[in-house]
Amino acid sequence: MGELRLEELSAKTIVAANSLTLRRGQEAFVTPVSYSIADAYINPVTSWPRVVLDGDEVVGFIRGNFDPEAEREEFRSCVWRINVTADAQGRGIGRFAVVALAEEARSRGFDTLTTIWESGEEGPEEFFLAVGFKITGETPYGEKIGTLEI
Repeated sequence: MGELRLEELSAKTIVAANSLTLRRGQEAFVTPVSYSIADAYINPVTSWPRVVLDGDEVVGFIRGNFDPEAEREEFRSCVWRINVTADAQGRGIGRFAVVALAEEARSRGFDTLTTIWESGEEGPEEFFLAVGFKITGETPYGEKIGTLEI
């Protein structure tokens, strides 16, 4: 693994971000990156989209949301989307991205980071718990709400 870094989306990286492939079965738990990219430009004030690069290769995507005025607390400082390409999973890339997002949240005055996920065999629950999120609630749809103290 080379040196990991985050970059803002650019013409150079947006196609690679849209082309990230997941492990079989994970697609059911993740909205396509293209949706997150579109959302980021609809809500540019609160959205924080970044690609994760390993050297010059795009290996992941994370989108945070920072809206201290959000009606629901879990949307004020949150991981909105995270994707790591199948071949790069298990190498610390997702953890790197979450830590960077948590640092950004802290720099904006937040003391927690939240995320919401659907449970399931190929779902992201194990990852979120491994990086330090604690289950703190559930949505009306049965999804887990996780909170990371930063």
